[in-house]
Amino acid sequence: MSPRKAAALRATDDARTLRDHLVTTAQRLLAEGSAATLTVRGIARAAGVADGVLYNHFPDKDTLLATAVRAHVDEAQRALGPLPAPGEAAVAGNLGIYLRAGLDLHRAVLPVFASLLATPVVLTRFAELPAAHSDWRMLLSDYLTGEQRLGRIAAEADTTAAAAILVGICHDQVLGALLPGMSSPTVDPDAVVTTLLAGIGPLE
Repeated sequence: MSPRKAAALRATDDARTLRDHLVTTAQRLLAEGSAATLTVRGIARAAGVADGVLYNHFPDKDTLLATAVRAHVDEAQRALGPLPAPGEAAVAGNLGIYLRAGLDLHRAVLPVFASLLATPVVLTRFAELPAAHSDWRMLLSDYLTGEQRLGRIAAEADTTAAAAILVGICHDQVLGALLPGMSSPTVDPDAVVTTLLAGIGPLE
């Protein structure tokens, strides 16, 4: 272990590797401001290491930032905890849980993605990295499909469109708060679910 590496990790009394330390530092810096303003020197100083240390673990700054974004999204996904499975409890209540989880997830990750709009290469590399946890949107789609198979959602319902509506609500609520002059009226998740089920509930 190099002296600089030892010092950086001793400062936080952390057992992580230096690579993990760099990712965590970049993750924190992304949450604090725009990716466009981050430099190798700035990341290194925040991590307490020499500038060149970054290149011992990553080919360039963009790859480090993409890895940091991946770690941030994985943490946000993990924080959602277990979500309802098809057949459990009531569909309306379950969809309310999914929608609230989606809103929490989007509030956690969209500000970071918004800061990356000026650095599309980071977003491209992020998309190439494997996820540690199942994507919330995929879990939602699988849930709706499973409920449809059980007959708790109408057979003729378009569950892909239903998922897109709930995802769209998350985008509207969170992006509206991020963009100046674009704020959207706050919606009640239960009211959204009630409205949605009025169109996809089983026919009587």
